[in-house]
Amino acid sequence: MEFDFVSSVGPLVVIVAVAIVALTSVMAPSTVFMMVLPSMIVFSVIAFFFGMKHGEFRASP
Repeated sequence: MEFDFVSSVGPLVVIVAVAIVALTSVMAPSTVFMMVLPSMIVFSVIAFFFGMKHGEFRASP
């Protein structure tokens, strides 16, 4: 299965966007945008990197 950058990052961006919209209905928007969104972005970048590296490791002979 081949993935390019857009088809790999697209669902991740959608998940983060839906989570942020859902959290703004429960928490104060200033808290969500100043504290939660940056940490979600950093975590998703780190998890994406480790997942990509693990996929490359699993795909190697």
